[in-house]
Amino acid sequence: MYNDSDFIARMAAELAKQLRPSLPIEIDLWDIATIATYLKRSESVVRERMACLPDFPKAIRLPSTRSGRGHALYRAKEVIQWASRYQDKN
Repeated sequence: MYNDSDFIARMAAELAKQLRPSLPIEIDLWDIATIATYLKRSESVVRERMACLPDFPKAIRLPSTRSGRGHALYRAKEVIQWASRYQDKN
């Protein structure tokens, strides 16, 4: 039988296996859900109202064996720069 410390250690080890390491912003690719979280908007708003704007960063679509084109991914650095351009100048 495990005591509380053993249980916590086992749970922490299992959680650590589930976590993905963070990538530096300079090389990370974000999907619509991640962009929505960053911009504090819904995924539908990002997809339907922001990603289609002419000045929004262009999507990266990696090849897929199913449809030929994968889901849209965006360079995190470019999304952050895009959002920063809308900061008030006051």
